[in-house]
Amino acid sequence: MDIGTIVGLIVAITAMVVGALLGGGNLVALVDVPSLVIVFGGTIGAVAVSFPVAALLKVHKVFLKAFFAKSTSSAALIKDLVRFAEVARREGILALENHIKDMKEAFLVRGIKMAVDGTDPELIKTIMDIELEASMERHAAAKKILDTIGRMAPAFGMIGTLMGLVFMLMSMDDPSKIGPGMAVALLTTMYGALIANVCTGPLSEKLASRDSEEMLTKNIIIAGVMSIQSGDNPRVVESKLLTYLPPSQRMAFETKADQAA
Repeated sequence: MDIGTIVGLIVAITAMVVGALLGGGNLVALVDVPSLVIVFGGTIGAVAVSFPVAALLKVHKVFLKAFFAKSTSSAALIKDLVRFAEVARREGILALENHIKDMKEAFLVRGIKMAVDGTDPELIKTIMDIELEASMERHAAAKKILDTIGRMAPAFGMIGTLMGLVFMLMSMDDPSKIGPGMAVALLTTMYGALIANVCTGPLSEKLASRDSEEMLTKNIIIAGVMSIQSGDNPRVVESKLLTYLPPSQRMAFETKADQAA
C-alpha cells in the first residue's frame, strides 16, 4: 500500500473539514442533492460516452494501482542482475534456469527464459520492447480516463452553476427560492473542483509517476538481459546498468559495493 497517497488524501480532506469548522460553517449545509446529481451524474454520463464500456469496467483497477502498486528498487534490481551475470559467466547461461524462482519481476523471468532457450538476441530485444510499449499504452489509456473525469467534473460544476443562477433569477419575486438556487449555483462548482483537485488530478499524477518507475525498471531489465545474453563481464553489466541511476544513487550503490568487497 502506498502510504503517501493515503496520507495525502487524508490531509487534504482534513484540511478542508477543519477549515470549514474553524470558519463557523456547517458541513451539512455543503450537502446538496441536486448539485450532486448534476456533477456526478453528468460526469459519469460524459465519461461513458468518451470511452468503451470495457475500459470503464476496469477503471477501479486504475484507482487501486495508485494505492497498492509496489515500487521496485532500481539499485536492488541492478544488484540482482549483476549476480545473475556472475552465475551466467561462471556456470553458463543455462544455469540461470535454476535461479528463475529467485527473480521477483515477471518481465525479467520472461527475458531470462528466452535467453536460456537460445532465442536470437534481436528477437529477444524486439519482444521485450513491444511489451514495454504495450504497457506504456495501457497506462496512458488508464491515465486518460482520470484526466477526462478531471476535466468533465468542473465543466458540469459550471453547468450546474449556470442552472442555479437561472433558477435564482427566475425566482426573484419569491425570496424563499433564491437560497436553494444559489446553493445549486455554488455547490456544483465546489463539487467539480473537489473531484478534479482532490481525487482525479492527484491520482492521475501518481499513476504517471508509477508509469515512469515501471518504465525505468523494465528498461534496466532489458539492458541487463541483453548484456547477460551476450556474455558480458559482470563488471561491464554493472557499469551499463548504473547509467540508468541518477549520480547520487549511483555513488551510493558504488560505495556499498566497495564496502561489501
